[in-house]
Amino acid sequence: MVAGLTLLISACSSGSPESAPPGSPGSSGTPGNSQTPASPDSTPSSPTPSVPPTPAGPPTWTKILQQPVDGQHVVTQQRKYLVTRSSDDAGTTTVTDRASKRVVAKHVPPAGFVAQSPVVIDDRWALVEDIRDDGPDPEIRTYRYDLTTGKAVDLASQKALPRISEPEIGAADGIFAYSSTDAKRRSCLVIAELATLKARTVSCVADPGYVADPVVSGDSVTFSEITSPQTTRRCKRLLTAPLAGGAAQPVAAAKNCIQWSGASLRGATVWSEIGASDPDQYQSAGYVREKAGGPARSIGSIVTDTIVACGNWIHWEVRTVTEGVERFQVQRWQPGIARPQRIYATPPDAAITPPTCQDGNLIIEVAHLGAGTKYTEALTLTTA
Repeated sequence: MVAGLTLLISACSSGSPESAPPGSPGSSGTPGNSQTPASPDSTPSSPTPSVPPTPAGPPTWTKILQQPVDGQHVVTQQRKYLVTRSSDDAGTTTVTDRASKRVVAKHVPPAGFVAQSPVVIDDRWALVEDIRDDGPDPEIRTYRYDLTTGKAVDLASQKALPRISEPEIGAADGIFAYSSTDAKRRSCLVIAELATLKARTVSCVADPGYVADPVVSGDSVTFSEITSPQTTRRCKRLLTAPLAGGAAQPVAAAKNCIQWSGASLRGATVWSEIGASDPDQYQSAGYVREKAGGPARSIGSIVTDTIVACGNWIHWEVRTVTEGVERFQVQRWQPGIARPQRIYATPPDAAITPPTCQDGNLIIEVAHLGAGTKYTEALTLTTA
């Protein structure tokens, strides 16, 4: 099966293993108790969140690209560039100037490697990640492309940036967060700035624990820490830290040690919880909290690992089955509204990718797999 179609269908399959939430190869979930204070002199810059708008009428989606299911797939659309990935086995990544339609960079993974999402991008730079996870020697390689020249540099040669040790990357507007292993073999959450490669360590957990599931918003990063994995004492909890600097703070759980992932924005958090032994890892119990210390409110079942902050909203996916027909929705919430809003619903026989965000625009890709012509369409929605 082609890589692009596999990506879309994976968003709608059940029974995901504990170590790999839907759409995130090689990732897992679990928490730790140790925290490393932030380094105040190496804080990446971050945008200031805007004042939330008053919810209005139904939102309007714009089509970015429509392709055959084995054609090009949209990774992200930045204000200057469109990033697509082909359905070849390696996942060739192409960055195109939206105004001139000129290809400014094309990345073909080395033999044995496969491209990963997302691509971190700003007005000049793009970061592309490859992974080789087959065989006895797994490896992650990360490249930063200069979009003015099309040339790439292997970030392993940039000693100022801690090496990426897990494939999961959270990103928003040139700020990205990832896991790195330090000299003490601790798994650490790192926030970095694409343009300058300035970075700071937010929190660490001792081996065999690890950090995972980073989600970056306009003002914070939310992530999980896992301790005692593969044991009966396994515990996974969520923390959130401001991009502007400061230590990570735990997100109080509805049920301890089974948090999976979440997103925080202006002090509010949406998160999900699912036990490691639950037979259906694909769906989680969702919760919202308007501010730290406030009460948790249930938002029902959500699709695991689909929560993302974008603009003034936090978004996620919901699966419904009516009379045997499976459909998917995109829902959103922000502080001040009583209940989540549904902003997109798929037709029958359609698969959907987890939402991503770039420049305040939400992006999804929908595969139409029913009778007749099968195709994918990438859609975007302005959320700021």
